[in-house]
Amino acid sequence: MDMNSIDIGFDLNVLRVFEALHEEGSATRAALRLGVTQSAVSAALARLRRVYGDPLFTRTGRGLAPTLRAQELKPVISEALNKCRESLALGAAPAARYQGRSVVIGMSDDFEMAWGPTLLRAVARRAPGLRLAFRQTHSQIVAEMLMGREIDLAITAGGLATRWLSHEALGEGGYACLIDPEVPPPGDAAPGRARPRARKSAVRSLSVAEYVRRDHVLVSSGGFIGVVDEVLAAAGHKRRVIASTTHFAALPHWLKGTPAVATLPAHAAHAIAQMSGLQVLPCPVEMPRFAIELGWRTDALRDSAIADVRAVVASLRPAGR
Repeated sequence: MDMNSIDIGFDLNVLRVFEALHEEGSATRAALRLGVTQSAVSAALARLRRVYGDPLFTRTGRGLAPTLRAQELKPVISEALNKCRESLALGAAPAARYQGRSVVIGMSDDFEMAWGPTLLRAVARRAPGLRLAFRQTHSQIVAEMLMGREIDLAITAGGLATRWLSHEALGEGGYACLIDPEVPPPGDAAPGRARPRARKSAVRSLSVAEYVRRDHVLVSSGGFIGVVDEVLAAAGHKRRVIASTTHFAALPHWLKGTPAVATLPAHAAHAIAQMSGLQVLPCPVEMPRFAIELGWRTDALRDSAIADVRAVVASLRPAGR
């Protein structure tokens, strides 16, 4: 088919409605995002359905879910709209160049807590008006999310080694421990005698014996065994994990007021400690280092907004402590 013979036949703003509906999952939120009425969104959707011969979105208990056809159309439509935005931006003032644009960055919440604010400030300086959306990902699913265009860029500890993705090293990360310094470790008080309150920041280090004696809180996508358990087992030790959570942000709620300890990436430990009053301590066992990488689809940098954000992340070079 000759592509030049196809009559577009409708206002390109209708495609903006499609994009907003797909990303917001709600006609109400799409209308708010676009600054139009909900009836205007409904009319545009009806027109899109006629053009593409598909319902495109179906109602669920959580809002509007895209059909398979809509999932196939989304990257094509977004790329076309981005090209239009780029052409209009060529003559725009820097502050207006990316107005209304967004870039989606995938990372786990440890990276988001440690680097999110710094990244936001740096992007605001380089690309005023550009918005960032953060999506949860990790090394086991990041490649699939990038290839599925659920995210534009990703910061992870691995998972990017595929020929369809580009990636570069940002640095190395290590591990640290988090405790509540005001709660003494188990076994400090004599039987029948109340434990004294430890003075804040009195703890300087953890011995291996004290480390394994404390209860542990694990951050994991599933199960109660992590890299710490492998390291301890190799040294002939075993810890007691009392709880497992999928979110680093939950750790202050688990640790505050208890003698428990959590072992986590050092960048997240320092970010949490700054906000919670918890204390960061070195791991008493030697933990492996891990690579921190930035990944993107090979064709993504054709979009100047994604290219600018990638350049900002690369320039920050956030390394683990």
